[in-house]
Amino acid sequence: MRKKITIVGAGNVGSSVMAWAAQADLGNIVLVDVVDGMPQGKALDMAQAGPLVRFDCKVVGTNDWDETKNSTVVAITAGMARKPGMSRDDLVHANEAIVRSVVEQIAPRSPKAVLIIISNPLDAMCHVALEVSKFPKERVIGMAGILDTARFRTFISWELGVSVEDISALVLGGHGDAMVPLIRYCTVGGVPIERLVKPHRLAAIVERTRNAGGEIVSLLKTGSAFNSPGASAVQMIEAVIKDTKRIMPCAAYLEGEYGYDGIYLGVPILLSGYGVEKIFELELTDAERKQLDQSAAGVVELRDSLNVFKQKAAAS
Repeated sequence: MRKKITIVGAGNVGSSVMAWAAQADLGNIVLVDVVDGMPQGKALDMAQAGPLVRFDCKVVGTNDWDETKNSTVVAITAGMARKPGMSRDDLVHANEAIVRSVVEQIAPRSPKAVLIIISNPLDAMCHVALEVSKFPKERVIGMAGILDTARFRTFISWELGVSVEDISALVLGGHGDAMVPLIRYCTVGGVPIERLVKPHRLAAIVERTRNAGGEIVSLLKTGSAFNSPGASAVQMIEAVIKDTKRIMPCAAYLEGEYGYDGIYLGVPILLSGYGVEKIFELELTDAERKQLDQSAAGVVELRDSLNVFKQKAAAS
């Protein structure tokens, strides 16, 4: 029996998750959105690509939350983009309300699901999903480090003219311009990157990685990245569906790891059908620790601004 994958939000990112997951034939897919006709149309279009791409999974679109019952994985992409005149706090609170309403619908219908959060600001939205769902922390995970690491690997590949498959890299921290690409842990065909790329070029690659999302936004003018975030989410979905026990950087809830407590932060995890099976703690230099502290401070600031966190603090 095929497992069920629910994708919440039929915008560009949600549609991309649907397309990559269908091509991988990972399980039956439900695309759900509040806009009448949009998820149905996009799902029907994708289903008709099955004979061409050669997948047999069922792809349906719906406005009915009951269609999502008993999902194994739920990828949440719902949220709004920042509009002119909107402050960062305005965006956080608007998307907090959206993610809260989504999780309130999803959690009772799929109480054993693994939630993969893609909505931005990602680290903060993970906190919302965790508090509202009351799921174990292992089953609420954010998609960030995989995308940031993929961007880092892409730019290294272009710099050296080598296959991305031979590049191993790791990016920690929050999903934003304070992310921490760990150069010491980056290799190309097993060779440390510092032996292949000059320091000033490495610094430029790190800076471009940190600003990669903004670079795409500036080019598109009216949107943001969707293909690479969708592919990143599907890598996580596959690890859960197939219980492959992959090691990958994701936003996980920390309780003492790396010296942080009660926050979501991008760290290397063992991802399986269980969710976060293990968090790996790496040795960091003083400089890397300082960068990670700065990234964590930004996550804490966003977390503390959430209504759901303020309510939790008041209750305690």
